[in-house]
Amino acid sequence: MPSRRDKIRMTEAEVDEFLSGRHTMNIATFGPDGTIHLVAMWYGFLDGAPVFETYARSQKVKNLRRNPNITALVETGEDYDELRGVELVGKGEIIEDHDRLHEAARSVVQRYYPIDDPAELDAAATALMAKRVAVRIDVERTVSWDHRKLAAH
Repeated sequence: MPSRRDKIRMTEAEVDEFLSGRHTMNIATFGPDGTIHLVAMWYGFLDGAPVFETYARSQKVKNLRRNPNITALVETGEDYDELRGVELVGKGEIIEDHDRLHEAARSVVQRYYPIDDPAELDAAATALMAKRVAVRIDVERTVSWDHRKLAAH
């Protein structure tokens, strides 16, 4: 008999579909004193991996330069039987290369801003890059849940 945990686990396709939705990602890194630094970020994708852009001097980037371990959480749902989420555990790769940073910024802008014109999209991504880096999450482990599946059992 499958465990409750097995019943609510998302398939790889379900995880991909969920992450491709327009959500906010909570990012956790380790601060200099060992405490967890947690922030909410918009995200995109770079080479199929989640990516976000942020100020180069932000606390999360300082933390990742010291310790690349990162955990990200994307979740949704108001009632217990609607809860869905994906936890991504891995390493944060700091991207400073101009072209790769632009690609990451463009992905974020495209997901969260209503810009259809490619030239405007590129201009918005370029504006977003000032004093920033991108962080690509190299996922080592994924944990997922979809409580809507409980009704099916």
